Amino acid sequence: MPLAESRLRRLGGWALLIALGLNLRPIISSISPLLMEIRGATGMSFQSSAWLTSLPVVCMGLVALLGVRLEARLGERRGVALGLMMILCACLARLFCDQASALLGGAGVALIQALVPALIKRQFQQRVALAMGIYSASLMGGGGLAALLSPHVATHFAHWQAGLGVWLLPALAALLLWWLLPFAGPRQRLNAPSISLWRDRRAWLLALYFGLINCGYMSMVAWLPAYYLQLGWSATQSGSLLAFMTIFQVIAALLMPALAQRQSDRRPLLAISLSAQALGFGGLLLWPLQAPQLWVAMIGFGLGACLALSLILTLDHRRDPREAGQLAAFVQGVGFLINAVSPWLTGWLRELTGSFISAWWVLILTVLAMLVLTRVFSPSSYRESPSTSVTPQAIPTGSTSTSA
Repeated sequence: MPLAESRLRRLGGWALLIALGLNLRPIISSISPLLMEIRGATGMSFQSSAWLTSLPVVCMGLVALLGVRLEARLGERRGVALGLMMILCACLARLFCDQASALLGGAGVALIQALVPALIKRQFQQRVALAMGIYSASLMGGGGLAALLSPHVATHFAHWQAGLGVWLLPALAALLLWWLLPFAGPRQRLNAPSISLWRDRRAWLLALYFGLINCGYMSMVAWLPAYYLQLGWSATQSGSLLAFMTIFQVIAALLMPALAQRQSDRRPLLAISLSAQALGFGGLLLWPLQAPQLWVAMIGFGLGACLALSLILTLDHRRDPREAGQLAAFVQGVGFLINAVSPWLTGWLRELTGSFISAWWVLILTVLAMLVLTRVFSPSSYRESPSTSVTPQAIPTGSTSTSA
């Protein structure tokens, strides 16, 4: 293959990875800055409006658990294309206030998320950590852009539905890019056997860990703007605060995987990330108006790092790209079902107590518990015994032991 064509193919691969990530969070994060307008138009309570965030995440979990079967039936190329089409249709439906849009969009996001980890493991074999960081950063960047721009679009068109529906445009762009410039790689073994994970304790532990260390993101997306709206901020100001949080998510999603590439033990970086979350939630609880940007920056940094590092940790457990993808799909499936409870629980606590204070306490205690649990993920615990069902074979120097 000519050098110029090879470089163009690699650049196309990175561009596609970014385009996919940018489309996976606007379906969720565009809701929160417009929540008061939506509640005013629909009569929803805080608890019921939480389903606008929770339902897509429930779909993300359920579809991810079916990811292996969907991959075998559809294949990577058609599966990702279908996911982007579902996101596009969900955004189009939101222009007409279709209640089914949350389910449709969540299913589309889940389908793509179930396929991307194996795609990364195969396409970026020597740069898995870097690719996962860029994917995570673009995913969070898309969520931040939606939180920032949706109120402006809604104001410009004098209708909140426009602020939700406008995100069909990047979905359409990504769909065209995916179809014109597909990832290069060997033909998939669509009939290859699947690994069994439902009775695997380590797989369940990874899923629980993934779900709980990332559940703060869904609560922040759903309720951070609403929290500051209650403190007297405008919709634009509160949405910009969520976008500010995203800047630090992106920084962490790029920085921490780059550091992770230098060592095989993920625990020190995970401990730093969880500590940042705990301090940020504590500041949000005790001094919300004194230094909101500082607390939100710490939360964003911790959440951005935790998403990328937890996915890398999961991929560490399997050397084969397809098996790693199956494990990642299982972990994300169970994890997102846990995530889905977070905004609903926060809304329920808000209805029960009249404030978000109790919800911030729950998040602090959850993060501290996961900080203790981090100790069990020593590399020796998943690399020492070839008989363990989620243990990879010995990985040679320069392979995924340093790049995953």
